[in-house]
Amino acid sequence: MSSPIQAVRGMHDILPPSADDGKGFRSTHFQFVEDTVRRWLESYGYQEIRIPIVEDTALFKRSIGEVTDIVEKEMYTFADRNGDSLTLRPEGTAGVVRAAIEHSALRQSSHRWWYAGPMFRHERPQRGRYRQFTQIGVEAFGMPGPDIDAEVILLTARLWKALGLRHVALQINNLGSADARARFREALTEYLRAHEPQLDEDSRRRLNTNPLRILDSKNPQVQAVVGGGPTLLEFLDAQSKTHFDGLQKLLDLADIVYEINPRLVRGLDYYTGTVFEWVTTRLGAQGTVCAGGRYDGLVAQLGGPETPAIGFAMGVERLVELVKEEQSMPADPVPHAYCVAVGEEPAAQAMTLTEQLRAAVPGLRVTLHCGGGSFKSQVKRADKSGAPLALVMGESEVERGEVGVKFLREERPQIAVARADIAQWLAGWLVQRG
Repeated sequence: MSSPIQAVRGMHDILPPSADDGKGFRSTHFQFVEDTVRRWLESYGYQEIRIPIVEDTALFKRSIGEVTDIVEKEMYTFADRNGDSLTLRPEGTAGVVRAAIEHSALRQSSHRWWYAGPMFRHERPQRGRYRQFTQIGVEAFGMPGPDIDAEVILLTARLWKALGLRHVALQINNLGSADARARFREALTEYLRAHEPQLDEDSRRRLNTNPLRILDSKNPQVQAVVGGGPTLLEFLDAQSKTHFDGLQKLLDLADIVYEINPRLVRGLDYYTGTVFEWVTTRLGAQGTVCAGGRYDGLVAQLGGPETPAIGFAMGVERLVELVKEEQSMPADPVPHAYCVAVGEEPAAQAMTLTEQLRAAVPGLRVTLHCGGGSFKSQVKRADKSGAPLALVMGESEVERGEVGVKFLREERPQIAVARADIAQWLAGWLVQRG
């Protein structure tokens, strides 16, 4: 017998609670986080957009930047049957901007959009970092002021409270205008060349291509070198400084605690102006929970009209890990009732009954036993499901037009309810349970 095929490294299964082996994620954990985030975004007026998983490779090279780790090392790129170069999306912003341009959506005033779905990067798998991962992101178009910057940060700050997260901290910075970054890049390059022997191989390579990426280095020795160099804030143009001051004022008014991190640049080339990260120490080296910033030039860079824009993305796996770390997840949903039936006619009647109950009683979760078996084995299955009730259909119940109700979590005798009344009885029972 051949050995079983396993999932690709860094791409994990998300199992339902009934199949969970305790080693991975549960689907209910994702549902809790995703549903909470979705409700929160809708409360702020954000609307969902869905974009393809596969895009033209040129989209990411033009937007993210060719001299970035994502494009150079991490993208899943392949030639399709026509020889076209396609890439599994490594992030969502580029695809959302492409869609907005393609469908002429930016000719209207402003938009608040959100998306969710899998992303793909060929990274070294570790806690909080996977090769297939889920992101929820926000993109806001057409609003140039610091008010929208503040809103997306306030939105995330309140979201952490809704998820019960306490150990997350906000870092902010401003990358300035293109001219300001060019002057900073020149000063940074001159400084780093004077310290080139202390840089690692990757940083020395970036010194000749994209020196701002060196600020992202995780090498402690490189970080020590960078710490003594110039900062972006020293080169900010007047307009960017006014914008940054306005953002800080709004955050202060909202009592949002933050740290100005002058080394924060983000790993994507399209960012300009405000950038921010929410970080935690609870997930080891992968401490970024949510990150984003302004990308006012990206729409025009990809062929659209000049459009101010800001967005962020959060990794759902990291959020799930953090919620599990800091608070108890809600209990996994179980059926309210499990319907058991012995005999051909009772089994057929049970199927009809459960369909009628689902239609008649809003919110009722009822599982129908399938696959046959003795009454005893079916009741064991009902008990294992976690359901508080077993609905019993046997020959005698069918003849009398009744349904047996067996209480699986209470010391109460089984009762009989007329089939015509069982929906009303269950609706009342649900109300009593609260």
